[in-house]
Amino acid sequence: MHILLPLDGSELSLEAVHFAIRLAHEGLQAHLLLANVQSPASLYELVQAPDPQVIDEIARAAGQHALEKAQALLHAAGVPHHCEVVSGEPVVALLDLIELKRCTLVIMAGHGKSLLRTVLEGSVSHELLQASPVPVLIVKPPEAEAEVADLIP
Repeated sequence: MHILLPLDGSELSLEAVHFAIRLAHEGLQAHLLLANVQSPASLYELVQAPDPQVIDEIARAAGQHALEKAQALLHAAGVPHHCEVVSGEPVVALLDLIELKRCTLVIMAGHGKSLLRTVLEGSVSHELLQASPVPVLIVKPPEAEAEVADLIP
């Protein structure tokens, strides 16, 4: 099983990594693909650094930095993984990775936005959930889990 874990470098995105580690420790045989999507260079960046190779190197370094904590967690847990840093519109880039790497599942953190806020601002997790050819598991933020637990008598 190949599992895609899209990460943006935030502490919240690490919730998906913790969840994947729990699955692996419970016996799921999977190889994880950590992915970070960097936005394409802006016009300002192209003017300031006209060499496309410099811009690509900066984006790749930023993406690798965003994956470092997740890599450390997975390495310490002994869970096999590899990393990809890609550039482009996040949902399109992730869909391309799903196809290219033949992923069978996506695990990602949800930011816990309300439905109205998601509609107004958009959400990569929501868009990917709608467009993905494979199942997408969205890990709720810890405070959202606590709120649900408070509602159960």
